[in-house]
Amino acid sequence: MDRWMHGPDYDKPGEKHLNRNTDVLESLGEEPERDYITPLDKAQLHSAEKEKDCLVMSYYEHIVIDDDFNDTGSGSGSGELGVDLEEPCEVEHIMTTELQQVFLPVVYAIIFTLGITGNGLVVIVLGCQRRSKCSLTDKYRLHLSAADLLFVLALPFWAVDAALSDWRFGAATCIGVHVIYTVNLYGSVLILAFISLDRYLAVVRATDTNTGGLRQLLAHRLVYVGAWLPAGLLAVPDLIFARTQERGDGATVCQRFYPPDSAPLWVAVFHLQLVLVGLVIPGLVLLVCYCVIVTRLTRGPLGGQRQKRRAVRTTIALVLCFFVCWLPYGAGISVDALLRLEVLPRSCRLEAVLSVWLAVAEPMAFAHCCLNPLLYAFLGAGFKSSARRALTLSRASSLKVLPRRRAGASTTTESESSSLQSS
Repeated sequence: MDRWMHGPDYDKPGEKHLNRNTDVLESLGEEPERDYITPLDKAQLHSAEKEKDCLVMSYYEHIVIDDDFNDTGSGSGSGELGVDLEEPCEVEHIMTTELQQVFLPVVYAIIFTLGITGNGLVVIVLGCQRRSKCSLTDKYRLHLSAADLLFVLALPFWAVDAALSDWRFGAATCIGVHVIYTVNLYGSVLILAFISLDRYLAVVRATDTNTGGLRQLLAHRLVYVGAWLPAGLLAVPDLIFARTQERGDGATVCQRFYPPDSAPLWVAVFHLQLVLVGLVIPGLVLLVCYCVIVTRLTRGPLGGQRQKRRAVRTTIALVLCFFVCWLPYGAGISVDALLRLEVLPRSCRLEAVLSVWLAVAEPMAFAHCCLNPLLYAFLGAGFKSSARRALTLSRASSLKVLPRRRAGASTTTESESSSLQSS
């Protein structure tokens, strides 16, 4: 994932200015001094280098123009980026290429290891349960873990790309990685919204005669229409814009490539779409549902409510985990969108801080996919029981001791009224 845009005008800025001074001196009939740089040139060179460091490129929306990869010397030029040449910014970009080549691969490796282990266990445990033993909450969590498991499988590609600053997996894989990212993001947050709706129906509308049928409809039908289908449709731009292209230095970049004349607008629109559809709308659903649930539980009697309260606390923990991970990234891309739309004034200091913010917030957002299984293990007594049973059966199967079972060995799981898995 090449996060930084290096245009051709920045490759050799000093040479460009020297050539301009040479032309001026020759036009005056004077012998040019090939090594002379005027104070104005120094300021422009300094500003160009600072401006190069300040270009913010988040992974989700890369603003890459085809001209940036040409070797002809043509390009956007520093004047189009709105940095004041008279007062060059003194903020250094601390997220250097070397740091990214070490920091990102290590973080991705940690997330991959935890995510593949935790989500794989969830998928195995819930997937191996008999259908009659699988609660509606389990079905939602199976959806969520499957999406996260698919996501972490793409991280090794990004780790290699970050370490080498070169995409070596082909155009088809490039498109696939972008699609997986988008589907996982929107699918995960929309599934969490469905979980909150299910909790609302189970706790607040438990006595309604049609609640059971509505919950079944949400879990078995509407989750596909309301979560997976929108997530798939929102990934269509990845199929259109994501591709690979070779840079001037021979390395390959895997990014979204937008039309040159409207690239900033495309990036801003997709950033705001992510914030609106991925955070704001589902967030409102979560807040309303859980505010009503908390109000109902605090007013109701303690008897018979403890199991529901524990289930609600677990689900709230899952939701908070998601937003703690994703909100910093959402805030960062919101500011980036406002900068691109020129709603906020551009400054090198702000863009340098924003680039560091996104470089840290993006892996933090990715980390949400390996935290959900930890919440299941710590808060879910029923899930832990099912996990122990699945591991026991797996070990017994590997040792080929399953044909005969001890008379006292019970492998029954907790019932649907488990504090975490039922409503």
